Amino acid sequence: MKKRILIVGGVAGGASAAARIRRLDSEAEIIMFEQGEHVSYSNCALPYLLSGTVASSESLVLMSPEKFLRQHEIQARTHCQVTAIDRNAKQITVKNLSSGEIFTECYDKLVLSPGASPILPKTIAGIHNPHVFTVRNVTDIRALKKWIDENQVKKATVIGGGFIGVEVAENLSMSGISISLIEGTDQIMAPFDYDMVQTLHKEMLDHGISLHLSATLTEIQERTVIFRQNGQQKTLDADVVIMAIGVRPETALAQEAGLTIGETGGIWVNHNFQTSDPDIYAVGDAIESFHSILGKPGRLALAGPAQRQARSAADHICGRPVRNKGFIASSCIRIFEQNAASTGLNEKAARAAGIPFDFSYIYTNDKVGLMPDAHFMAFKLLFEVPTGKILGAQAIGKGDVARRIDVIASMITMGADLEDLKELELCYSPVFGTAKDVVNIAALSGLNLLEGRYRQVSVTKVRELAESGAYILDVREPAEYELGHIKGAHHIPLSQLKERMDEVPKDVPVYVHCRSSQRSYYAVCRMQGRGYKNLYNLTGSFLGICLYEYFNDQTQNRKPIVTAYNFK
Repeated sequence: MKKRILIVGGVAGGASAAARIRRLDSEAEIIMFEQGEHVSYSNCALPYLLSGTVASSESLVLMSPEKFLRQHEIQARTHCQVTAIDRNAKQITVKNLSSGEIFTECYDKLVLSPGASPILPKTIAGIHNPHVFTVRNVTDIRALKKWIDENQVKKATVIGGGFIGVEVAENLSMSGISISLIEGTDQIMAPFDYDMVQTLHKEMLDHGISLHLSATLTEIQERTVIFRQNGQQKTLDADVVIMAIGVRPETALAQEAGLTIGETGGIWVNHNFQTSDPDIYAVGDAIESFHSILGKPGRLALAGPAQRQARSAADHICGRPVRNKGFIASSCIRIFEQNAASTGLNEKAARAAGIPFDFSYIYTNDKVGLMPDAHFMAFKLLFEVPTGKILGAQAIGKGDVARRIDVIASMITMGADLEDLKELELCYSPVFGTAKDVVNIAALSGLNLLEGRYRQVSVTKVRELAESGAYILDVREPAEYELGHIKGAHHIPLSQLKERMDEVPKDVPVYVHCRSSQRSYYAVCRMQGRGYKNLYNLTGSFLGICLYEYFNDQTQNRKPIVTAYNFK
C-alpha cells in the first residue's frame, strides 16, 4: 500500500524532503502545499536582484509546480495555506488563497517546513507603511525592486545588521542608492567577535554606507525614520525602509495542533526529526535543533542545515536509519571586497556557556606574498583550555576565507584539537596559499599559548595600554614605523634587537608588536632567552590595531592612538 505524504512549505526544507522521499519511494503520493507564489527558489540569492548581480527575478525560481510534477511526480500546490491539523483523523485543512476554497487532505506522514517570518515590532509606529519592506521570498524582493524603480529611490535605510540586512545594504549601494544601516547592538554580523568585525565596519564605511550602531528604531514616517542613539533622538531621510532585524519561527500551526514547542521557541523534534506526534515531522527554520558544541537545544536559520534535516526526515519516513549530529553554525558572507566566514563558537558564545577558552589571532597573507593578488587575512581560532579542543574560528579577507573556515568546521565535526590541526596536511601552491597555511599557523600559535610558551594581550586592550603609558615595543623596520605607529611606542627593529636589548626594561610589563605578530613573537622568544619574564605579544599587531581603532575613532570622534592608520 503506497504512502500518502503531505508537506507544508517548500524551499530548502520542504522541497528537499519531497525530492528525497521520491528518490527512496517511487510509489508514494507526495503533495507539497506552499502558501506563497513559488515553491522552490533561491532565498539566499534574493538581495542580489537589487544590484543586478542576479539579472531577473525569474532566475531566482528554481522549480515550478509543473516541473515538480513532470520530473518527480510530486504535486506542488502554491497559494495554498494549511490552516489546521487534525491529528486524530490524520488530515489537514487547506485554504486556496486564490479561489477561497477550503478543503481537507488525509496523510500517512506529514512534514512541516513552514520556515520563519521576519520580525515586525508592533511598537514601531509606521511599521506597515507602504514603503516598508521585508525580504523573505521572491514576491517580497520583486515588490521592493518595483518600489525602488517606480519611485526613483535615492536614499534607503536598512534596519538590522545581520546577513539579510548587510546583503541588502551592499546590493542597494551597488545600485547607486545612498544607504544608512541601523543596528541595535554595537556591531553588525553577530557571528563575529567585536575585534574581527571592525574590518567589516571599515569596509562598509569605505563604500559610503552610514552605520548607526547601538541604535533603536522608534518610528517610520513617509520620508523619514526616527531612532534613538546614545540617549538622543535622531532622524534619517529614507525613501524606502527594509526591515531585517531577525526572524521568528513559524510555529502557530504546530502549536494549534498541540505539538510540543521547544525551550528556544522552535518546534521540538527528536533524533529522527519527528515532532511529539510520531507521524508528523518538522525541518528547517521553524524547528529547535541541537547545538553539538554547546550540547543543548538551539535554532539556526540556514539553508544547508535545513536541507540535511529534510534528507534525514525523508530517510526515516522511508525506513532508513538517521544520523543526527546537530549543527555547529557555519556561515559566510561577502561585503563588497571583503569575504568573511565563521564556524562554531565565538568569544561571546563560549563565555556565555561558561567554557574556559583562549584564542590565537593571526594576520597573515592568504597566499605567498610574491603573488600579485595576495592579501592579508585576519584569522581567529578559539580553543578550549586546557584540552586544546577546537571550538570555533572566524576569517576575514579578500581571498579564500571560506575554504579555511570549512577546514575548521570539518575539524570541529571530527572533535579535533590543536595538535590535530597543527599536523593537518593541506594542498599548497603559491597561487592558492602558503606552505604553512593560516589554519596551521593558528594551531601552532594556540599550542604556544596553551603550553605557556608566551602570553598575549588582545588588540582590544591596546588603547588602554597606550593611554596609560605602558611600555609598548615596536619591532618593525624603520620604513614601516614611519608610515604609522602607536603614539609613545618604543621602536627597536627586530634586526637591531640583539644589540639594543638592554634598552628594554625588565622591571615593567613589555608589550611587543610588529605588523602581523610574527616578528614580535620572534622578539619575545629572544628576550625570554635573555631572562625577560614580563613579556606579552600584542595579538593582531599594528595592522589589527589600525583596523580595530579606525571605526571607533571615526564614529566616536576619538583622538587616534596611532600617528597614522596603515592598512597594508
